[in-house]
Amino acid sequence: MLTIYKTEEGKLQRINEFEKGCWIHLLSPTEEEVAQTCQAYDIPVEFIKDPLDINERPRTESEGIVTLIVLRTPHYSEEEESVPFSTLPLGIIICESTIITVTVKQNDIVDKIVAGRIKNINTAKKSRFVLQIFYHTALTYLDYLKRINVRLAAIQSELHKSMKNEELIKLLNLEKSLVFFTTALRANELMVERLQRSVFRHVYPEDEDILEDVIIENRQAIEMANIYTNILSGTMDAYASVISNNLNIVMKFLTSVTIILTLPMIVASLYGMNVALPFQNSENAFLYVLFISGVLSLIGVFILQMKRWF
Repeated sequence: MLTIYKTEEGKLQRINEFEKGCWIHLLSPTEEEVAQTCQAYDIPVEFIKDPLDINERPRTESEGIVTLIVLRTPHYSEEEESVPFSTLPLGIIICESTIITVTVKQNDIVDKIVAGRIKNINTAKKSRFVLQIFYHTALTYLDYLKRINVRLAAIQSELHKSMKNEELIKLLNLEKSLVFFTTALRANELMVERLQRSVFRHVYPEDEDILEDVIIENRQAIEMANIYTNILSGTMDAYASVISNNLNIVMKFLTSVTIILTLPMIVASLYGMNVALPFQNSENAFLYVLFISGVLSLIGVFILQMKRWF
């Protein structure tokens, strides 16, 4: 799908034709849309098709006056129950008169721009537009890392009383998300450093602050991802033992109950034998049997409590 936007009177507006200073977004484009865009702006076909590879790594490439930037952006999907947090490539093509973005799936950063949740967007200022994408990508990573931390805390509370592997599997999925984030953030950081020496070597003074914020927020996201990864690794090891210990406690309790129930069963079995037994001719024989069974059970409970089996 091909959509075209342009900033008019301070607001991002959707337009129908290619114009100077516009922003073109290609979402899983057709061959016809790819050919149309390449022909209009003299772009190599690979610059549009490479970011459509879900495994494309962050990199930058130039051909003539056209520059391709591939950025790994965070992605959240409720449909992906196993690994809801992942990363997706976002292709940014800087042409002489326009900016083109390419994604294979719905992109969270692009959605924010289109929804107007990113302020001061100006499609005519290409360097600032790209820097704002980088900046809000780092902010989104930080936001999703906080969500992962909240989920981690919720799973930890469940693990205290769990004897199943379900919670550990959830932790494993969160660990996968953190690995995706850490890998992408480090690759993005290296690419930003390269862009500082090329595309962003000469930027307006007001854009230098955005570039510094991009570097700071990206490093903060890397540190936070590393911290959560270390915490998660230790938590998984600790709670694997907790689950095993919880199971042992339950088995010990069930064994104790079995022992207590066995004592009155022994008395009842003895009084069911066809031999001479104490109190067998007494009219209160049944009560005596119950009393003896109860006393033995209480003695058993007392002994097990002394050994802390309950």
